[in-house]
Amino acid sequence: MDTPRLLEAIDIHADRLKAAALTTGPRAPVPNCPQWTMKDLVVHLNGLFSYVTAMIAGDGADRPASTDGGWPDLLGHWDGGRLAAREALRRPADHPTRSPFPQGTFTVGDWTRRMAHELAIHRLDAEGALPVPPDTRFAPEFAEDGIDEYLAFLLPRRAPSGTRDGVIEVHGGTRAWTLVLRHGERPALGEGSPDVILSGPADDVYRALWGRPHAAATTGDPAVLDLLKTP
Repeated sequence: MDTPRLLEAIDIHADRLKAAALTTGPRAPVPNCPQWTMKDLVVHLNGLFSYVTAMIAGDGADRPASTDGGWPDLLGHWDGGRLAAREALRRPADHPTRSPFPQGTFTVGDWTRRMAHELAIHRLDAEGALPVPPDTRFAPEFAEDGIDEYLAFLLPRRAPSGTRDGVIEVHGGTRAWTLVLRHGERPALGEGSPDVILSGPADDVYRALWGRPHAAATTGDPAVLDLLKTP
């Protein structure tokens, strides 16, 4: 997806997320994240806004301090942090930034994409805390982009993990990916006979990869999918 549409997605998901937070209040449990309340989710995202802004600015901050406090203060930090991050993302998409990973480069465009999908997934978490969760569905193009970001961009930059080899075939919407896992190596797209196939509408596959409730189908050895989980 191009940058303007990803920026639009950031605004939409951030608006829906805050609306859910205002409705539930800080103590509401977040079913998708059993250890969290809505306050915890907002604190996490406030930190994310600060972190992204710092990484783009290149000010040397490795991690932002957790923004804690009363609920009105947290929501105020949300508004300020969101505006600061949004302003930082106005820089040219190819502008280099600090990277959160030891491997690979990172640009403003990469942060725009990362923020769009981070907020989309956490929007699901926030809306799941509502008394009557809405039936939110992501557009196929957006969900396919999220699958691609996860498999082709994020995982290859992650440190090697897992105790076995495996090949995962992913079919989401109109696209397909084959992910090769080798013990001691970084995950990478490639070729091979799949040990497991994850398939379905792009929206469901997108949710499945991020460990959210979904209706995607799994064929083969589901234990291989566990190798994708972040340690």
